[in-house]
Amino acid sequence: MKQLKIFINLTRLNRPIGYLLLFWPCSWGLAYAYSLNKNIEIFLSYIVLFFLGAVLMRSAGCIVNDIVDRKLDKKVRRTKKRPLAANLISVERAFLYVVGLCSLAFCILIQFNLLTIFLGLASMFFAFSYPFMKRITYWPQLFLGLTFNWGIIMAYASMINYLSLDIFVVYFAAIFWTLGYDTIYGVQDIVDDEIIGVKSTSIKFKSMLKKFVIICYSITSIILLFFFSYKMNTFFFLVPLLAFFLALFYQIIIFKKNNPKTCLQAFKVNNFSGFYLFLAFLTFSL
Repeated sequence: MKQLKIFINLTRLNRPIGYLLLFWPCSWGLAYAYSLNKNIEIFLSYIVLFFLGAVLMRSAGCIVNDIVDRKLDKKVRRTKKRPLAANLISVERAFLYVVGLCSLAFCILIQFNLLTIFLGLASMFFAFSYPFMKRITYWPQLFLGLTFNWGIIMAYASMINYLSLDIFVVYFAAIFWTLGYDTIYGVQDIVDDEIIGVKSTSIKFKSMLKKFVIICYSITSIILLFFFSYKMNTFFFLVPLLAFFLALFYQIIIFKKNNPKTCLQAFKVNNFSGFYLFLAFLTFSL
């Protein structure tokens, strides 16, 4: 029972926001591709497979991150109680968990076409190099955006077995969404990160945090508004898309640089943001 608790804490399974933020972009790609494919059985089964894949890969990614950061995590208030930082589990056992989780994820990946399998394998570069980015650049959040939203492209390819410029436009918009919300999330660690020398956009733009997040969310919003307006013949998308925009605006209002709790609260709103945009993409099939 103790080992199960350690495993859950290690993989953050008790904090679903992480794997949901990895899953929602996948759902957007699937919903958009469904408007072209119109195969409801494949769509529903792939929703399940991509959700399971998101849970598995997010869990593996958390462990890899903790292995790489275990010495740094000891010095940060928010992370010092993580299992590896607190010496509750060995690096060797943690690595075995990574192998097991990635093996299960691979079993899911091979259910798709060859293009999707190739894209999935290519994503490993992003997934396992991200933990090192905070040591070499002030833009690890940008790299996270490239990583977390790769599922948009994979999901789209899984349904129709080709890629188009459309889906890369959505991917580009989503990168700025992640850049914004993870900058908000990183505000919680600014003090400790500056002491130990870890870099982030939260630190780089700490004197103009709200402005930077506004810029990121504005880029996302403008791209998506033009994308939906150009692609849709009806205006059904307006309600869920407006809800998405309001969720972004709400985050900007509530998060405060000197109040970490408001930053976490704003960050969690993005679960709803992802869901609203999923509904907007579903309107393509109406």
